[in-house]
Amino acid sequence: MTQFSIVVPTLNESENIDLLLTRLFALNLSPASFEIIFVDDGSTDGTPDKVRAWKNQSNVHLIERKEKPDLTASILAGVASAGSDVIVVMDADLSHPPESLLSIVTPVLNGNYDVVVGSRYIAGGSTENWPMHRQLLSRIGGWIARPICDVNDATSGFFSFRRELAASISNNARGYKILLELLMANQGKLRITEVPICFHDRTHGTSKLSFSHQQAYVQRLITLAGGTVTLNTAGRFAAVGLFGVLIDAFVFQWMIGRDAGLALAHFVSFFVAATINYTFNSKWAFREHHAGYLQWNKFGRFLTVGAFALLLRGGVLALLVYVWHVPPLLAIFPAIIATAAVNYLGSAFYVFPSEKDLPSLEIRWRTAAIGIVIFIILLRLVYFGLAQLIPDEAYYWQYAQHMDLSFYDHPPMVAWLIWLGTSILGHNEFGVRIGALLCGLFAMAYLYALAQNLYNKSTAMRAVLLLAILPIGFTSGLLMIPDAPLIAAWAATLYYMERALVAGKNSAWLGMGIAFGLGLLSKYTLGLLGIAALVFVIIDPSARRWMKRPHPYLAALLALILFSPVIIWNYENNWISFAFQSNRVLADSYQFSVHHLILHIVILLTPIGFIAAVLALFSAKQHDSQRLECRRHLFVQVFTGVPIFICFILSTFDLPRFHWTAPIWLAILPTIAWMIGQTDHLSILTRRIQAAWRLTIIACIFAYAFVLHYVVLGIPGIPYQLLTEHYFWRETATEIKQIAEEVRNQTGKEPIVVGMSKWSVASALSFYTHGEGTQLDIRSRNMFGDSGVMYEFWFPSQPPTDRPIIQVGMKRHDLEKTRTGIEVNEMLDRPGTIEYRIIERYGTPVRRVYYRVSEGFKGVGLSTAQ
Repeated sequence: MTQFSIVVPTLNESENIDLLLTRLFALNLSPASFEIIFVDDGSTDGTPDKVRAWKNQSNVHLIERKEKPDLTASILAGVASAGSDVIVVMDADLSHPPESLLSIVTPVLNGNYDVVVGSRYIAGGSTENWPMHRQLLSRIGGWIARPICDVNDATSGFFSFRRELAASISNNARGYKILLELLMANQGKLRITEVPICFHDRTHGTSKLSFSHQQAYVQRLITLAGGTVTLNTAGRFAAVGLFGVLIDAFVFQWMIGRDAGLALAHFVSFFVAATINYTFNSKWAFREHHAGYLQWNKFGRFLTVGAFALLLRGGVLALLVYVWHVPPLLAIFPAIIATAAVNYLGSAFYVFPSEKDLPSLEIRWRTAAIGIVIFIILLRLVYFGLAQLIPDEAYYWQYAQHMDLSFYDHPPMVAWLIWLGTSILGHNEFGVRIGALLCGLFAMAYLYALAQNLYNKSTAMRAVLLLAILPIGFTSGLLMIPDAPLIAAWAATLYYMERALVAGKNSAWLGMGIAFGLGLLSKYTLGLLGIAALVFVIIDPSARRWMKRPHPYLAALLALILFSPVIIWNYENNWISFAFQSNRVLADSYQFSVHHLILHIVILLTPIGFIAAVLALFSAKQHDSQRLECRRHLFVQVFTGVPIFICFILSTFDLPRFHWTAPIWLAILPTIAWMIGQTDHLSILTRRIQAAWRLTIIACIFAYAFVLHYVVLGIPGIPYQLLTEHYFWRETATEIKQIAEEVRNQTGKEPIVVGMSKWSVASALSFYTHGEGTQLDIRSRNMFGDSGVMYEFWFPSQPPTDRPIIQVGMKRHDLEKTRTGIEVNEMLDRPGTIEYRIIERYGTPVRRVYYRVSEGFKGVGLSTAQ
């Protein structure tokens, strides 16, 4: 009885037939146990005759196709005529070693797997005598398939599978990579394994691989991912786009010529061109995927993609005009081109997706995750060097100007990253924030690895998507604040803790010690993971064995060594930082604030994310779940539940900070991502949450892009009234420098500028006056005996002086009294009246700044004594 069939497609392989069959029949196999089916695609070198010469072997068969040569069609023809239920596919050119046949087919024959792939790209696999360009093309082909296909060598031509699976392959399947078609048609339903093979380049004949094959492969891959990207649609889209560019540029220049303003001209020209583009795209470029009449759902999707492209384009336009000083009439062209890809890919995958070969929900989520994460990263790259620093970032930049082992109110990691970034890229927004961008990428990578270990690849991709679009991840990947390195270290610590405590990997303790130590250097909050780890070890019997082993203690020692700069600094400063953080937690004034904590969580996770987190945290595992799955579920519950429980306890008597719980939710994001992809046995609430995630994702992306566009370029019709106290410090600093120059000219003395807030005013002014002409002497309100955190270390006191004092504040009352109620006037010599100036940005009023000029400073002690 025939146990398996070997299908060998051929096209001009006459020199290899005898060698291949000789090596196959030399294997320790009964000829009755297998058959060899050659499917010839119109060879002109006598290949069919070579096969017929083996007619004495009853298990050698020949099929001659008369249709247009196509590798997939040839293999399917061979499968259709096979006399067994197990199929092996291999090439005729001996690049696939026949000696590996048994390792390829046996796992399927035994019923252990549905598909076995001979892989060049796993341990033990290799390629020999293959030109470098062919190796590179093969690697690239495998890499671009990895997001939607879960094997390392998706372009392999040597594999075995159960014959019945071929029936699920699409009728539209074409090209030379039928393995990809097989895997995608049965996504999520197969038991797949890879075995290593040594791939040898052919010694006889010529390769049939051509550019058209590569093009067909990429096009088919995009179709399998749910897109409609073809040369036909791309060419038509380009033609429509070119016409749209002309319309866009004409309207833009017409409005600029009438002093409409950069933002308004950019908005109006885009919408005019987008409307025309949609009409032509729906009627012509994507007509194969359009019903031929206006479909509101598709039009709504087109507007969504258009809005994203518009808001990204605004950043590109601002970068060209305001940073590179390109004239607006020229800058509009590269801005249009730079965002054309967003429009095209959005149209191909979202507005007019493939409907003939509609991929599974899992693949659609994967495709969406890739596109959205790339867009979010692009959004950060375009805007994070354009958006001005918020005062918090300017304060941490001040850390980097006064480098130390640690600081009063935070550990030093944020300062070290800013120092490194500004040393390389300069004292600008890009230099300050580059650390946040890199930390965001590290966090994504570790969260992906954690989610893949807890669940699977699809869940991991959705988890990264959630991190990218939820406020907890987007802000930490954009703003250079202590939460940026904290989020990265938290994700890394979770990954290594899962590997150590759940997977039992000894080597993971080294990574955990490093990640934990770096996390403590970022923010003390990471210590909550240590408490969670202790609880998990106590609860979980398997993890409890680590208490008798040296690994966790060595990891703790390593973390302590990395944390030692903070300990040394505190020792030298009477443990003041530890005391400060303890006082914040154990405050004397009690205030029940659980409702504030819940509100903060809802904002950080979004309402849908909050509900999903609650369901994920309190959901119970099924009784028939495997023990490892139960332990993973326990890991998620403990490493989310313990830290959040501590925060709830603290909020019963103290007001929590808005962002305190942000990193805690990293542990449960994989479970939320897993719930999004479930389809079986779902409650009505779960189904509604799944549906609501789509709108939540769109709303979050739009909100981020809208705010970034607003602060950088503005939004037509929306005045600058939302951020008046905490933004536009570059323009404010220019005005303060002018005031200081006026005072300098009037008095002949160098004034002292005092920011009348704890640190925000002084820090923002310091950053935006740094390196520009005469440096201002800028202090904080601690000069008047009020709290100034690190300014108390940098500028601990100011003796009486006759130098002019310029107070600067965001509000009038900031200039009048300290927080303790002491009149500031008593410390000033001949204080003037409080005045304000209107700050403008490109001719548009954006905020007020209050200031007062005094002739001198009496000192804190002397003024109160008098």
